[in-house]
Amino acid sequence: MSAPIRVDVVRKGLRGLVIVPLAALALVLGVLTAPTANAAVMFGNDISWPQCPTAQGGSGLPMPPTTAQFVIVGLTRGLPFTENPCLATQFQWVKDHSKPAHAYTMAGFPTSAQLSTYGTQGPWSSSTRAGTLSNVGYSEAKYAAASLSRIGWRPPVVWIDVEPRPAQPWPVGTSAREQENRFVVEGLMRGLRDSGYAYGLYSNASGWQEITGSWRLPGVPVWATAGRLDYPNEALDRCTQASFSGGHVFLSQWWDDTRDYDRTCEPYAFTALPVPPSSLSFSTAEFTGDWNNDVLARWSDGSLRLYAGNGRGALAAGVRIATGWGIYNALETVGDFTGDGALDVLARTTSTGDLWLYRGNGRGGFTGSPVVVGRGWAAFTPIVGVGDFNGDQRVDVIARRSSTGDLYLYRGNGTGGFQSTVTLIGTGWNGMSTIIGPGDVNGDGRADLIARERSTGYLWLYPGNGAGGFLSRVRIGTGWGSMTAIMSAGDLDGNRIPDVVARDSAGNLWLYPRTASGWLARRLLGGGWNVVNAIF
Repeated sequence: MSAPIRVDVVRKGLRGLVIVPLAALALVLGVLTAPTANAAVMFGNDISWPQCPTAQGGSGLPMPPTTAQFVIVGLTRGLPFTENPCLATQFQWVKDHSKPAHAYTMAGFPTSAQLSTYGTQGPWSSSTRAGTLSNVGYSEAKYAAASLSRIGWRPPVVWIDVEPRPAQPWPVGTSAREQENRFVVEGLMRGLRDSGYAYGLYSNASGWQEITGSWRLPGVPVWATAGRLDYPNEALDRCTQASFSGGHVFLSQWWDDTRDYDRTCEPYAFTALPVPPSSLSFSTAEFTGDWNNDVLARWSDGSLRLYAGNGRGALAAGVRIATGWGIYNALETVGDFTGDGALDVLARTTSTGDLWLYRGNGRGGFTGSPVVVGRGWAAFTPIVGVGDFNGDQRVDVIARRSSTGDLYLYRGNGTGGFQSTVTLIGTGWNGMSTIIGPGDVNGDGRADLIARERSTGYLWLYPGNGAGGFLSRVRIGTGWGSMTAIMSAGDLDGNRIPDVVARDSAGNLWLYPRTASGWLARRLLGGGWNVVNAIF
């Protein structure tokens, strides 16, 4: 968080928080007073380097009063790869006063030196800029985890602070820049998860929009700031209004010229939070929650099997996760269709044309019973999960009408259904024998399509324009007519560029990895795939 400066653009990371007695809260908040009998609201503060003595580089601001009900401790000195100089002392204060506490750490776009130093230190390939940015975010999380380890503290939650940083600004203004920023934030999320921490996001609507393009992560908890209060109930409203990222709001915050204040959003009691699913917005095929994209396949016996990706261009042996799927003649991984953070599957019944939603549990399986989300879908082949194709931060579906070759966009509503308007986005698509939704192939921050031309075997990239349409197509391959199946599980080799998977007539499954500029040499994923009649 931030020091109590008077400039309202930046607060966290330079500010510290101090809790005031409940009597004082009544003066500050007006009608937002002590919690009602059934609300169990708690009030607290965050503290960080501004509460350090001036001799240690702090601002000498006071620590919380003993009436504080919880504390959130900042791990950095306002920027990534720095440490709160009196972190150990502040943690000792927390222990001495028996205060429940969380931690928070700053996210930041790397300097060129940080990109060089940390770009290779993470789970992603450093062969692309996207991979190095993701690794830097991962390293920011690992740096924070190391600070916690040094003082012997394992807080139940580490919040990720994402806001404008004048001292180390985020690049903004284009979809491509927003996606690069997302790579950094996603690296932080994965780094905290790999370190064993639950996490959430701190930001505000304008900052989150500017930095990430209003990235929708409904499965990730939120700590929402009201900033300087414009009206008495503003902090309370942050608990009930839609959050900046679509996630559930657990904490809200506000500040004045001297102090910052926090409150829990009922019925949250400042307890532990679950580790969210991975919530990849860049892929529709991450099924196990480990940030590595996966492949699903239906065998000829109707069983559904999961082939978990290792993030380095290989698949684990298949694990049967369901049976009886022979009744479907269209299967597709659609992304997070329900808005719970886990990725889902659509399946069309051969006999009725009904479209069913299977809700993923984020751990390689399904939760609850499948539900019908559409009827009359027998007219369409294929049905393609394309991610967010129209820029509204909700995953969509593209479907071709078999009789006409018309291509339609069905916009998801983010809660497990479709919006009412269906849009014609192309004609003459019956000339394509395969249509797949790989994600963002060209790195401009927008979802794309890849299609194989029936007459030539050419592979075409149809770049999305981010608003539900296409830019001019680009030929990206020849000789693909011999492949008996073509699909994309997004990025399988860990360089953050979506790849293509194809099966040849001998039953060999091949990975065709891509970089931002083209193809790499193909890799054999496995043999014997002719027993599979659907790969998605």
